[in-house]
Amino acid sequence: MILDNHQIDIPALKLLVFDADDTLWDCQSHFDKVMKDCAELLKPYVSADEVEENLYRTERSNMPLMGYGTKAFTISLLENALRVSKYQVPADIVEKILLMGKGLLQLPATPLDGVVDTLTRLKQCNKWQIVMFTKGESLDQKGKIERSNLSQFFDNIIIVDDKTDDEYRDICLRFGVSPHEMVMIGNSFRSDIAPALRIGANAIYIPFHVTWALEHIETFEHKRLITLSSFAELTDLLL
Repeated sequence: MILDNHQIDIPALKLLVFDADDTLWDCQSHFDKVMKDCAELLKPYVSADEVEENLYRTERSNMPLMGYGTKAFTISLLENALRVSKYQVPADIVEKILLMGKGLLQLPATPLDGVVDTLTRLKQCNKWQIVMFTKGESLDQKGKIERSNLSQFFDNIIIVDDKTDDEYRDICLRFGVSPHEMVMIGNSFRSDIAPALRIGANAIYIPFHVTWALEHIETFEHKRLITLSSFAELTDLLL
């Protein structure tokens, strides 16, 4: 959906910034599957809903110390399993949870539909600097980027612990653009869209079919925001 009253000056854009997880490739679906499989293992102790609710609380409390990523998630899974079972969970179940978490470090990072074709066309235009901007544990994110085979389309790749307003300002300074000359493209309203808009940049929101519970915030309309239903629609918008 492109609002008729949007005020993004497309010809003025000099920097395209792309989120990675769940914008370029599927990530959250793999995490959701592990969470559901973990809940199944813990059925003798609590319901699946209780496992999930307690896991979110555990992740939130661990975030200031561990940040985002697979390793933090795996530690939270194990901590949660111990707590909800009142420390009765057997060692073989602990090992299964550990292996499921470690398996996420090798999730395929297969590009979503339309991503390769769209990035190819955008890159060939040579109109903009094109940057990937992702948050999480560095080694984990680098592994996904390598497996995706998408680095060829980007002039730079930036991995941060969290996507704060200051990080977005730093991107503008680093690439020598004003906020109105940058557009952030991503699936998370909390991490990709809202902070970009707060610093005066533009944003293109491409919702994914699943969103991590801790990334949920209320969406809103904005004159510098465009919502698309698919990644491929970027070509009609930008070219």
